[in-house]
Amino acid sequence: MWERYEPVHDLVYFAPEVRRTADALGLRGYWMGYFALRAAPLGAVSPSVVTSCFYVFHPARVARALPDAWAYATPGEVLTARHDALDAAMTGLFGADTVGSADFAEAADLAWEAAAAADTTGRVLAAANQALERPERPTARLWQGLTTLREHRGDSHVAALVSQGLGPVEAMLLKAAAGESDGEFLRETRKWERTDWEAAGARLCERDLLTADGSLTPAGTALRLQVEALTDAAAEHPWTALGAGRTTRLAELLAPLARTVETSGLLPAGNPVGMTRGSYTATL
Repeated sequence: MWERYEPVHDLVYFAPEVRRTADALGLRGYWMGYFALRAAPLGAVSPSVVTSCFYVFHPARVARALPDAWAYATPGEVLTARHDALDAAMTGLFGADTVGSADFAEAADLAWEAAAAADTTGRVLAAANQALERPERPTARLWQGLTTLREHRGDSHVAALVSQGLGPVEAMLLKAAAGESDGEFLRETRKWERTDWEAAGARLCERDLLTADGSLTPAGTALRLQVEALTDAAAEHPWTALGAGRTTRLAELLAPLARTVETSGLLPAGNPVGMTRGSYTATL
């Protein structure tokens, strides 16, 4: 399911309509828009809260955007704007006929139902998104439902990382070593110094999780698989609640949308969300 909903959610990071909307709000630069758009469901919280929830960003990266963003636009204004932006982005990319179709509305309703069933205990970003009102527009309803599910899985993933003693930089190093993202891109965009990166790499080597050249050891591969299994188990409840038949139906409805995003060129190579190799498209 992640392979089907993550590309649609990712439009908020990469669609030009979203950047134009953030600029129109007065948000200054990509990163202020990113943090404001993603953190808005939490309210006008401090940078430390967002750093904790988002996990992989250096505190200085967050502090350059927040709380300054809330002087340009309130969280409520940002929430309204992001639904408007995603409506424009999805209509432009998928076509008016698609977003106005019965299948699209069905996908939106199924995603919303699954998201509403998610157990958000200990999952702060998921809880904040789940608490938002149900949008009338199918585009906003689909995107918001998928975003709640995405943040639910993300919160679960952070918990799994913490349980295995993997801090933000260690987690990114293992992700890069597995070939899911470009390590240097992660380091630069998440604003970590090279010394932080090297120190985390040394700690992983000491734990026999990485080799000296930055490759995964057998133990590192096993730990990554364990973290993914823990994440999947913690993120399973919405799909159990929705039921196998309707989960399969939602997967079928999302597949062409995910394929369209993946082939659109919007997702940059080496992007941090792991949609870098197109390996999942064989099942779409």
